Amino acid sequence: MKYYLVAGEASGDLHGANLLKALKAEDPQAEFRFFGGDLMQAEGGTLVQHYSTMAYMGFAEVLMNIRTIMRNMKACKQDIAAWKPDTLILIDFPGFNLKIAEFAQTLGIPVCFYISPKVWAWNQKRVHKIKRVVNHLFCILPFEVEFYKQFDMKVDYVGNPLLDAIAAFTPDESFLQKHKLNDKKIIALLPGSRKQEISRLLPEMVKLATRFPEYQFVVAGAPSFQMAYYEQYLDGSNLPVVFNATYDLLHHAHTAIVASGTAVLETALFNVPQVAVYKAHQFMVTVAKMFLKIKYITLVNLIMDKPVVKELIQEDCNTESLSTELSQLLSGSYRNAMLSNYQELHTLMGTPGASAKTAKLIVGYITKKRAMLAAWLYRFHR
Repeated sequence: MKYYLVAGEASGDLHGANLLKALKAEDPQAEFRFFGGDLMQAEGGTLVQHYSTMAYMGFAEVLMNIRTIMRNMKACKQDIAAWKPDTLILIDFPGFNLKIAEFAQTLGIPVCFYISPKVWAWNQKRVHKIKRVVNHLFCILPFEVEFYKQFDMKVDYVGNPLLDAIAAFTPDESFLQKHKLNDKKIIALLPGSRKQEISRLLPEMVKLATRFPEYQFVVAGAPSFQMAYYEQYLDGSNLPVVFNATYDLLHHAHTAIVASGTAVLETALFNVPQVAVYKAHQFMVTVAKMFLKIKYITLVNLIMDKPVVKELIQEDCNTESLSTELSQLLSGSYRNAMLSNYQELHTLMGTPGASAKTAKLIVGYITKKRAMLAAWLYRFHR
């Protein structure tokens, strides 16, 4: 069967790659075409467009790049229509993907949405659109099943694909030598994978290096950027930036400062004490505060329903606050309490297998649909 996937961010590329691998196991004759990234491309198929040209953060950035976004959307629709896949698999990225889902329905292409849009956080009315344009919704957070029940919507809970990615990870034994890192304990800096995140967060992170000289600070570089891009925010500090090795960095890290997003949950699953940070255009934050229906912005705290990880947002994300939080995380009861909470998080998250479960369901749904269509055609032509 022919599968068309759309992932618009680094996290989507990771989950898409694992899903591609699982789909190939379920359907050896599978053909793939996708908007995604390097990890998906490594699994085979045709990369139509890289996610690095698609991800924009916040209202202002979206508005400034609206023409590019519209061009990307038009190109995606045209490519889907020309290739005629058996199913369309959309991975997170709801602002873009729900519009693609709506288009696919006009062509009669079944739509599978992997990783539910975070409609439980704000604008819950979008659930009605999801019911209209998505045939099969696969959720990765335990509380989402009950949320959708409120709207009389049946979804498939498949577990969290991050568990798959981490279970499949094999540490690089030469990581420290390869990146010329010394014996000092590592404080990992994960400033995100978007330009807007990196430009706002990395400068604040970098300032901490001189305050904690007994540690080495290492930056996780996003694969869609070159070293030259990071150098402008390093303030001449020459901090090492490692690319395509975030899991190796977390594997070796003592503590971390992490941009709010999927990486916060990944860091917790690696049992690395952390502080989560977030900065966006002030207008966007003001609007978000008016509409958000959640107590926390990080998945760790949402899943645990308590403040396990400190969230430093906007003006609170500054050198002094970061320094204070980091000092508490390096040792002692504060650090131990977070590690204890992580163990509870592991229990709630369950075991790996989300990618395989999702692939099995997708192939099953599409096979059943094709069988029903074949039976209908047989009866019609008798």
